[in-house]
Amino acid sequence: MFDLVFKFFPNLKRERDLILDEAHKRADRLTIQAQSKLSELSRQIASLEKKISLDEERLKVERQELDKTKEGLKQEQQQLADEKIAVEKKKQELLKKFEKLAGLTPEQARENLLAHWEQKLSSDIAQRIREAKEQIKKESEEKGKEILIDAMRFGATDYVVEYTLSTITLSSDEYKGRIIGKEGRNIRSFELATGVEVDLDEEGVVKLSSFDPVKREIARVSLESLIKDGRIQPQRIEEVVSKTRSEIGKIIYKEGEKLCYEVGVYNLPKEIVELLGRFKYRFSYGQNMIQHTLEETRIGVALAHELKADVNVVRLACLLHDIGKVIVDKEGSHVQLGVELLKKHRFPASIVEAVETHHEDKDFTSTEGIIVYLADAVSGGRPGARREDVTAYIKRINEMENFIKAKEGVHDVAVLQAGREIRVIINPQKLSDEQTIVFCEKLRQDLQKYYSSIPGQIKLTAIREFRVTNK
Repeated sequence: MFDLVFKFFPNLKRERDLILDEAHKRADRLTIQAQSKLSELSRQIASLEKKISLDEERLKVERQELDKTKEGLKQEQQQLADEKIAVEKKKQELLKKFEKLAGLTPEQARENLLAHWEQKLSSDIAQRIREAKEQIKKESEEKGKEILIDAMRFGATDYVVEYTLSTITLSSDEYKGRIIGKEGRNIRSFELATGVEVDLDEEGVVKLSSFDPVKREIARVSLESLIKDGRIQPQRIEEVVSKTRSEIGKIIYKEGEKLCYEVGVYNLPKEIVELLGRFKYRFSYGQNMIQHTLEETRIGVALAHELKADVNVVRLACLLHDIGKVIVDKEGSHVQLGVELLKKHRFPASIVEAVETHHEDKDFTSTEGIIVYLADAVSGGRPGARREDVTAYIKRINEMENFIKAKEGVHDVAVLQAGREIRVIINPQKLSDEQTIVFCEKLRQDLQKYYSSIPGQIKLTAIREFRVTNK
């Protein structure tokens, strides 16, 4: 069939022959390549077999050498064991000979030897102990000084001496006329309502003088409100002063919150925060209580960190150590009042004890109590922190006010000019005009008797005013 096709299509035969020749040539090339690769693989296999044979021979030799080494070590160990037995035997023989010659057992000989050297070295040991003690004492003193210095540096706050004077700058001197009022009735009403002394002598400035910082602050805020409002008259003065007096409680509470925040104490009872806010208007030997408490707490915390004490106990005890000073409705020392308050609010015993011992009224019971005592002493004892004369004035003014307020028929009292001028507001329902005159004379005699140390004359003014208002 193919022959018939090729007969009619001779070109197809030629193409077939060419394809077959090409295929035979390609098959010959592939055969040659395969034979070449097979030969190469055979050579590689032979090389690997030769290398394996050499490695086996080498390992066999190394194994034989290792066996010889192990055998040698075994013989050496046996030799060492034999020598150890011989040495121990020799040692026992020598010990027996020594005991026989010395007449002592090994324990007795050891004790005699130690006693001899202890006696010989006792003086040297004592000397070294003394030197070590001196060195420890010296280093501890230096370290203590460093700790205190670092704590004081860390706790130092900007200190501003507290005076008994507040000033208000006026934009115009025409306000002075309004403050004085007709025939001085405005300024008299303001001084009576606030209990402070007003000085208008200096140009452009109003000076408010009082030893009671709360009254002085009420007067300052009230006068600023009156000046801003523009209506300055007796009735308006009383309204503004009354409103300011009620708002001062909010200011006090905010100051308490601010103090707690600055020392890192939160979630205290509201009563405690309010009492701490009163520190803003309380002074200890002229030192503002907020500044003192803030400074003392920082010092105490720094000392607690250095001495590895309970920082939280020290922080709270330092913050609350003087809280009894602002409790005015109870009798007792500020330490006793503070301890009672803390027990009432169920503070931990460690904090109560630290507060109770911060003036050494009782023996210290903890390291934290000693730290609170030291921090208080450092803050209050540094130069310039306190002014004893200011505290003496304040104490005297408070005593005079309390003494007069205790009298029957007294509604309010204002002590001015360091106690040399006193204004007493009489309750008109309790004392008549005639009784007021008699009361004033008796009070003058009592003041001369109990406060004879006040320089100059005491000017006593008793005011009885009866008002009826219909709306």
